[in-house]
Amino acid sequence: MAGNEWINGYLEAILDSGAPAIEELKSSAVVKGNFNPTKYFVEEVVTGVDESDLHRTWIKVVATRNTRERSSRLENMCWRIWHLARKKKQLQLEGMQRLSKRRLEMEQGRKDVTEDMSEDLSEAEKVEVLGEVATIDSPKSPRSPGSPKKKFQPNSSSTEAWLDKKLYIVLISLHGLVRGENMELGRDSDTGGQIKYVVELARALAKMPGIYRVDLFTRQVSSPDVDWSYGEPTEMLTTGPEDANLGESSGAYIIRIPFGPPNQYLRKELLWPYIQEFVDGALAHILNMSKALGEQIGGGQPVWPYVIHGHYADAGDSAALLSGALNVPMVLTGHSLGRNKLEQLLKQGRQSKEDIDSTYRIMRRIEAEELSLDAAELVITSTKQEIEEQWGLYDGFDVKLEKVLRARARRGVSCHGRFMPRMAVIPPGMDFSNVIQEDIGDHEGDLGALMNTEGSSPRAVPAIWSEVLRFLTNPHKPIILALSRPDPKKNITTLVKAFGECRALRELANLVLIMGNRDDIDGMSGGNANVLITVLKLIDRYDLYGQVAFPKHHKQNDVPDIYRLAAKTKGVFINPAFIEPFGLTLIEAAAHGLPMVATKNGGPVDIHQALNNGLLVDPHNQQEIAEALLKLVSEKNLWNECRRNGLKNIHLYSWPEHCRTYLTRIAACRMRHPLWKTDTPTDEAAESESLNDSLKDVQDMSLRLSIDGEKSSLNESTTDVTAAQAPAGTASDKPEAKDPVKWVLSKLRRNSASRDSESDKKQVDSSKYPILRKRRRLIVIALDCYDSQGAPEKKMINVIQDLFKAVKLDQQMAKETGFALSTAMPMSELTEFFKSGKVKAKEFDALICSSGSEVYYPSACGKKDGKKLVPDPDYASHIEYRWGSDGLKKTIWKLMNTSEGDKNASSSSPSNAIKEDAKSSNSHCLSYLIKDFSKAKKVDDMRQKLRMRGLRCHLMYCRNSTRMQVIPLLASRSQALRYLFVRWRLNVSNMYVVLGETGDTDYEEMLSGTHKTLIMKGIVAKGSEDLIRSPGSYVREDIVPGNNPLIEEGAKPEDIAEAITKLSKAGN
Repeated sequence: MAGNEWINGYLEAILDSGAPAIEELKSSAVVKGNFNPTKYFVEEVVTGVDESDLHRTWIKVVATRNTRERSSRLENMCWRIWHLARKKKQLQLEGMQRLSKRRLEMEQGRKDVTEDMSEDLSEAEKVEVLGEVATIDSPKSPRSPGSPKKKFQPNSSSTEAWLDKKLYIVLISLHGLVRGENMELGRDSDTGGQIKYVVELARALAKMPGIYRVDLFTRQVSSPDVDWSYGEPTEMLTTGPEDANLGESSGAYIIRIPFGPPNQYLRKELLWPYIQEFVDGALAHILNMSKALGEQIGGGQPVWPYVIHGHYADAGDSAALLSGALNVPMVLTGHSLGRNKLEQLLKQGRQSKEDIDSTYRIMRRIEAEELSLDAAELVITSTKQEIEEQWGLYDGFDVKLEKVLRARARRGVSCHGRFMPRMAVIPPGMDFSNVIQEDIGDHEGDLGALMNTEGSSPRAVPAIWSEVLRFLTNPHKPIILALSRPDPKKNITTLVKAFGECRALRELANLVLIMGNRDDIDGMSGGNANVLITVLKLIDRYDLYGQVAFPKHHKQNDVPDIYRLAAKTKGVFINPAFIEPFGLTLIEAAAHGLPMVATKNGGPVDIHQALNNGLLVDPHNQQEIAEALLKLVSEKNLWNECRRNGLKNIHLYSWPEHCRTYLTRIAACRMRHPLWKTDTPTDEAAESESLNDSLKDVQDMSLRLSIDGEKSSLNESTTDVTAAQAPAGTASDKPEAKDPVKWVLSKLRRNSASRDSESDKKQVDSSKYPILRKRRRLIVIALDCYDSQGAPEKKMINVIQDLFKAVKLDQQMAKETGFALSTAMPMSELTEFFKSGKVKAKEFDALICSSGSEVYYPSACGKKDGKKLVPDPDYASHIEYRWGSDGLKKTIWKLMNTSEGDKNASSSSPSNAIKEDAKSSNSHCLSYLIKDFSKAKKVDDMRQKLRMRGLRCHLMYCRNSTRMQVIPLLASRSQALRYLFVRWRLNVSNMYVVLGETGDTDYEEMLSGTHKTLIMKGIVAKGSEDLIRSPGSYVREDIVPGNNPLIEEGAKPEDIAEAITKLSKAGN
């Protein structure tokens, strides 16, 4: 109940009114045989109240004239207060138990990792590694003022790696309203500082040498509730550097991708089911842009993103999936973190964990942050405190384990597939172009000089100055400035107490409190109103009238003038918050020449280390706060030194400095991008999704339209193809070349010998390049139809044959449509299953096997080389990222067959829950038979334990819960579809996924996205979905969108053709 002083007033009023004491009330509630309304009120009604409700009740109590009614209301209020206090203590106890359990789990995980890896180190290396880890636990001594600062020292190659290139960078920020000009900051909780940050970052990066294009992805909102500009697909933020000779696509752009309900603006908590829809849309844009940039600056080869940078949890989740689909590095900035917010909300005691999750979708957010940690090469934070105290709460990051893995990597010793993301502290950049740095003269105390009105018009004096100075009896004195919301966490009341109780400080300075904007205190939220009321009471208690200013209103563009006013009076800026994650106002104040006094908890420590322009204090110690303020105000030499240091070092927080550090850090990441072993010179011909209907009969002539978004006419396209395919030495001004229709007819009249030659050549090509490239539509059969032993059921064959027949009913559809099968079975078992049902593998264009860890294509020349199916030669390297099979094998066996990895349990014990399934395993899939279903741990539970041990993977149960399979982190059946899009340019939106009513634990992933989904009724009787989540985790509704027009449910085999046609129309 700290910070709610008014509750003491309630209790005093209760006692003064003659109501029974609290202990008497407790006993009076238990009256045997009698109904007690107070007890009923406490047990049945009070569960949903908070302090703001109590405050409103108190107002009613005060207004009540009837003594009996007043006493009754006070009694009820007393019970409510007691109940809230009890509830908070209970939640605090649960929180301590939860943290204790987590601490034990982390220690156990760290112990397992140490045991697994210690055998690779010599005794000397063990001492070195353990010595480094021990230094983490030891407290760090504070840096003396004269000691040198330790800075990140990148190697020269990584520093210069980006200077001479033309790079393409992708930023993602999904929620809120994003635009380049007239940002509506503060419109809602989603449109705040993050929006301003990402827009300014995109602009600043585009101006850096070596950066060709920056795309900032966000959501397209075409709702009548918001401005029309948020529905524009593209918005240019800035062109590239003025002195650079760049192409038409250079610069920074906002790219708005439509996902979710098109006519609704949704708060961020409601966006989760549509994340995969965004990923598919963003992937299409990136592929088109990579091709366009390749033509401009890549010599005809695609220019892939240098990095994909997700901002906040939702964008981090998206960036991880895009990173896996494209095989490019991912960077993450959390901005604010879900676990930290959850702990804070639980400590308040107002809501249960279930209520918090229902409101904020907090568990889905936390899982997205964990996945982002799994996939990220680099995590950017604003402060060291964010690394240790916030990211340290996550399963996927352990400061101690990260040090161990880094030490082993330096020595070239294997980490057994264990990874930890690198953390980098890069403070946000700021634009100082509008900051006016004025020299402070010797006219302190001269009000005329302070206002600078002599010889100037009254309009030259900022209006906010007059608004502030009207509170002050002696405006000549230095101003102590505090600027923050009236939030209890900002600790403004302690500042007022410190000022009020220090007579010397009151005599030397004034206090100016800029506490947001308000019209009426009664209209403010409960917490903010309580702080403001307390401040007013303290002003009255210490008789600070004429010494404290607290204006009701100010505009955003008034803030620089407020800083200038404080600097002109040779004042001080103070941030006394209990914990300050970063402290942007400290940097703004320093840019205007104001020394600072700031909390020693959080970001201000790093700011003080960089700027050295003030003093740090304990925010709980009001005497220390008063002494620091008095020291800076009274010692003018110290004040001048702090001012000079701040102005001299402020460039460290400029956007150019931020971008240089940012790009240097990214250059140190392990760069990767799609690499194809097989060259496909005719990939242009595969891009057929925007073909005009009139050209479908001449597909063999490789007449294609581009997918890069340009609205070319048919005549332009055919003319271009004519010119491109004209034989060397022939005139391009022949009648056939001028008239596209004549040209097409002439092509059709070519002699059969020429066509046969072309056909032979294409047959050779088709053996090398899958026919999938020519498809406009792909039906993906992903039915998880297995019996109790995990063997595929015969009815799956029947559905496959029904689908073949349904497509063949429409000749045009049959010509354009291909088939793929996606299954948990290995290829060897799948081919045997095909033989048993007399299904030919060559009927399929692609086979996705072992839960997405392998991709095969039918070979057109199988009779010649003896191979009917060939693996994709590039897929294994594409999904290799952070795959550590050796460490996973050992750890999974221990976790599944013992209690929390108890090393005393024998691996040959008859109680083993799993058994290795060598027949179904491959180099990128570990498969296990489930021997005892009752001992199978849930997917999220196993994932948590593996993360704590530094192991990153995609674990799932499949085949009617008879198998557990572990594949690389960013591999899956849904990601395999995106790979086919990237590799063969078959858009995911042109894919039709056929599912049952349930399936393997990756079933939910297959339901989301821009592909169409056909759910067959009565085919899959039982799946593995019961093993996905433990109680208290996120729910299915956070993954799968409701009322999705791209999902057709309840289809029967005889209705397949009709269902496919209906889905085709829904996607248009």
